Amino acid sequence: MTDASVSWLTQDAYDRLAGELSTLSTTGREEIVKRIEAAREEGDLKENGGYHAAKDEQGKIEARIRQLTELLKHAEVGEAPESHGVVEPGTVITAKIAGDESVFLIGNREIAGDSELDVYSEQSPLGAAILGLKVGDTTSYTAPNGREIAVEVTNVETWSGR
Repeated sequence: MTDASVSWLTQDAYDRLAGELSTLSTTGREEIVKRIEAAREEGDLKENGGYHAAKDEQGKIEARIRQLTELLKHAEVGEAPESHGVVEPGTVITAKIAGDESVFLIGNREIAGDSELDVYSEQSPLGAAILGLKVGDTTSYTAPNGREIAVEVTNVETWSGR
């Protein structure tokens, strides 16, 4: 998984996202076209709030379709890797970040679904800094604001899907 565009997904996450893509590409598009047509029939488009809202919604749907298409095209689907105490995509990490304990998943945010768990991509400054580290290893990374932040990996677990 050295290609930055590749994302690891569980089969459940892949199926859920493929279903969302299918719905948006069919009924989602059909419904928004009907709303735009209905609003267009109301007359003057300059001052037609319903028309502008529907066009905005159409833009959001099309953006999500593009995002899902790209994600699924480059997804690596499989089970969560068995944890061997090494930080890798699909593992749940417990770490002290700037002295505060934090628990999060390394991977694509779509993996977590409805979970309350924070998710950091492998390409994020934190994710890139800790990939490959073992329990007990320390490192630091440069935050987007330029601050250097210390990180100590205290636990690595297999993602259970919750």
